[in-house]
Amino acid sequence: MENSLFQNAYNPDVLSCIANLSNDEVFTPPELANKIIDMLPQELFENPDTTFLDPCCKSGVFLREIAKRLIKGLEKQIPDLEKRIEHIFSKQLFGIAITELTSLLSRRSVYCSKYPSGEFSVYQFPEEKPQGNIIFQRIKHTWKDGKCIYCGASQNEYDRGTELENHAYQFIHNLDVNKVFNMKFDVIIGNPPYQMSDGGGTGSSAMPIYHKFIINAKKLKPRYLTMIVPSRWFTGGKGLDEFRDEMLHDEHIREIHDFGNANDCFPGVSIEGGVCYFLWDRDQKGLCKIYSHSQNQITAISERPLLEKGADVFIRYNEVISIIRKVASFNEESFSQLVSPRNPYYFRSPFVESKKAINTCKVFGVEGGKRQYKNIDKSFIGRNKDELDKYKIFISKADGAAGQIGYPVPARILGKSEIAGKNTACTETFLRIGPFDSEQECKNVKSYIETKFFRCLVGARKNKNMTQSTYSFVPIQDFSKSWTDKELYEKYNLTQNEIDFIESMITSME
Repeated sequence: MENSLFQNAYNPDVLSCIANLSNDEVFTPPELANKIIDMLPQELFENPDTTFLDPCCKSGVFLREIAKRLIKGLEKQIPDLEKRIEHIFSKQLFGIAITELTSLLSRRSVYCSKYPSGEFSVYQFPEEKPQGNIIFQRIKHTWKDGKCIYCGASQNEYDRGTELENHAYQFIHNLDVNKVFNMKFDVIIGNPPYQMSDGGGTGSSAMPIYHKFIINAKKLKPRYLTMIVPSRWFTGGKGLDEFRDEMLHDEHIREIHDFGNANDCFPGVSIEGGVCYFLWDRDQKGLCKIYSHSQNQITAISERPLLEKGADVFIRYNEVISIIRKVASFNEESFSQLVSPRNPYYFRSPFVESKKAINTCKVFGVEGGKRQYKNIDKSFIGRNKDELDKYKIFISKADGAAGQIGYPVPARILGKSEIAGKNTACTETFLRIGPFDSEQECKNVKSYIETKFFRCLVGARKNKNMTQSTYSFVPIQDFSKSWTDKELYEKYNLTQNEIDFIESMITSME
C-alpha cells in the first residue's frame, strides 16, 4: 500500500524533461538535485524536527527529492504514512517560488497538485493556506536612479505591468523569512536565478544576482547551506569582488564540487566558466574538500584552503597551485605591468575610416568578424598618444572560443596576438601589451605569450572578460631572446606531472 502510494505520488518524473528557459533561470535535473542533497548529513532525514527551505523554487525538485528521503527516513518514528506525509509537508518543507508560473509548477511536483488545499493534493492544507508552504507574492522593485536598490535590476527593463513577470525575487527584496514562516531553518538549498539585465551597453548587459541569494541565506544562519551557481565568482564577475573575497575567506565552506563544463550538470546549457555547488556548515570550519568533475567523472579530490597564499582568486587545479608557488619563489615582476587597462587608447569614435583627415594613425579593430586596420584621425585617441610611435602587441580582451583550463580539453586560453608597428592604436576590443622599442623585442614577447606555460598561468585567472589582472600570475622574462616551453619548464624546475598537466590541458597556438 505504502510503496504504491509513494510511486503514484512521484511518477511520471516530468521534471527530467523540462526544457531550460534561459541561462538566467536554469532548472535542476532530479539526478543533480540528489547529488547536491547527498552532501548533507543523512541523519537530517531521520529527524522530524529538521526544517528545509528552498528560497528560489523553480520546479520544486529539491523539496520533492527531500520529501522522498523524509518519507523513508521517518518511517520508524511516524509509522502511519498519512500522518508522516502530513507532518513532512506541513512542518518540514518550505519554499519561496521565483515567479507565479514556477510556484504552480513547484506545488504540482511537491504536492501533486498546484492547489495544495484541493482534494488532489497529497496533503490537503487548510483553506487559509491556499499556497501550502510554497509561497509566491508578486512584489515591486524599489527604484532609485533607474535601478532596484535590492537586486540592481534596470528600471527600463523590469518596471512592467502586471501582465508580465517583473522578476522581483522575494528572497532578495527585504523579505523577513523567519517572520513569514514563523521558524528558523536547518537547511537552505536551491538553484537561484543567475543574472538580470542592468540596462548597460545596448541593453544586453547583465549583472549577477545569484550571490545575493547566498548572502541572504547566510544571514538566516541555517545549520547547512547548499546552492548550485555559476563558477564565475572564482576569478571574476561583474560586482563580485567583495562576494568572492568573503567566500574565499569563509572556512565554513567545507565542500565544493566544481564543473568546468556546465553541460555536465545542465545538458544543453552553456554557462561560461562552468558551475559549482557547495556545502556551508555553520558549526564546523576548516579546510575545504574540493572535487573536480569532468565528463561525469571526478577527476581530482583535494583538501585545502580556498584562498592560496598571495592569491585573490580561487585556483581550481592543484597542479596549477604548485606551478604558481614555484614561479612565486623567483620573486620576479608580474607580466601584468606590461598589459594595459581596458580601452588602452580611450578610442572615442565608430570604427570608420577617416577619409579627409591628415593627421591619422592605424587603428586595429574588428568589423564584420574580421580583424583589420583603418586610418583614423588621431584626435579620436583619448590617451597614451605618446606611445603610438612605439612597437606593441594587441590581444583580445574577450575570447570565449579560446576556452578555459578544463573546458575544452585541451584549450587555447588566448586568441591570436597581433604585433603592431609604429603609429598604431587599437579599439577597446583589445588590450595593449608593451610598449617596446623594437619589433624584435615584440617577437620575443609574442613567443613567450604563445607558450603553453604562459597560457596556463593566464588560464588560472581567466574569466569571461580578461583584464590587466588576468596576467598577474605570469612572470616577466628577459625579452632580449625568444622563449620555449622547454626552457620555461627547466627554469622553474617543473615536475613531469606538472609538465604533463600543462601539455594535456593547453593546446598549441598553431
